[in-house]
Amino acid sequence: MSVLTLKLAGPLQSWGATARFARRSTESAPTKSGVVGLLAAALGVARDDDAALAQLARLRFAVRIDQPGTRIRDFQTARDPDTGESMPLSERYYLADAVFLAAVAGEDPLVTRLHEALLRPVYLPYLGRRSCPPAHPVELGVHPGDDPAGVLGAEPWRASEWYQLRRGGEQHVTLTLLGEAAAGTASPGAVLRDQPLSFAPRHRRYALRPVHTSTVTVSNPRARTPRPAPAQDVPAQRIAAHDPTSHLDPA
Repeated sequence: MSVLTLKLAGPLQSWGATARFARRSTESAPTKSGVVGLLAAALGVARDDDAALAQLARLRFAVRIDQPGTRIRDFQTARDPDTGESMPLSERYYLADAVFLAAVAGEDPLVTRLHEALLRPVYLPYLGRRSCPPAHPVELGVHPGDDPAGVLGAEPWRASEWYQLRRGGEQHVTLTLLGEAAAGTASPGAVLRDQPLSFAPRHRRYALRPVHTSTVTVSNPRARTPRPAPAQDVPAQRIAAHDPTSHLDPA
C-alpha cells in the first residue's frame, strides 16, 4: 500500500457535492468524487467506464485545508445553440485563493500509475470545474503506508507565502483534516453524497460517504522571531554607587 499526495491550489476552485440545476454550490474543501475525477482524467478513463471508476473509487481519501480561501458567487447566462433562446440564469459558487492538500491510498501498482499519469496526463486536470485550472502541477509524491490522513498530518504547511506571513504571529497553526470515517465512527450528519458510482453524462450516480473531521498542528515557516524581553531597570541605589573616575589616581 502507498499514498499519493496532491496540492490543489489555483485562482478558483469549485467542488460541488449537491450542485443541481441553476444553482451550483461548492463545498469548503475538495470532494472525493472531484479528486477521483481529476485522477481519472489524468489516466484518460472514459466517463462511461464504470469498471475503471469503481477501481478508483475504492481508494481511501483525505484532504487538509491549508488555506480556506474566500467563497465568491458568479452569475452566468447562456443561449440555446439551436433556438437562440435565453437559458435560465445560472448561479455558481467558487473558492478563491484556496490551497488544499489531498491524499489517496491504494495498492502500489495503482498509486504508481496515478503518479505517472499526473506527470503526463491524458486530459489536463482541473479543480472541480473545467474553468478552474491548477496554478502548478498537482502531484507532490508517493509515500509508504495506507493512511492518507496520517500522511497529510506530517506534511509541512503549504499555504501561500502571503497567507503564512499574515499569520506570522503564530509559531504553529491548527488545520482542519477531513478523512474517511470507518463504519459507525462518523458524527451524526457528517456524510456527503460524494462516493462516485458512475460519471456517465446521462446517469451520474453518487452514494453517501461518511466523513471524519479532525485537526492537526503544523509549524509556520514564516513565523516572526519573538523580540527579546526589554532589559530591566537598574535599581537607583546601584546607579548612585557607581563612580566612573574611581580608577584614576588623585592629581
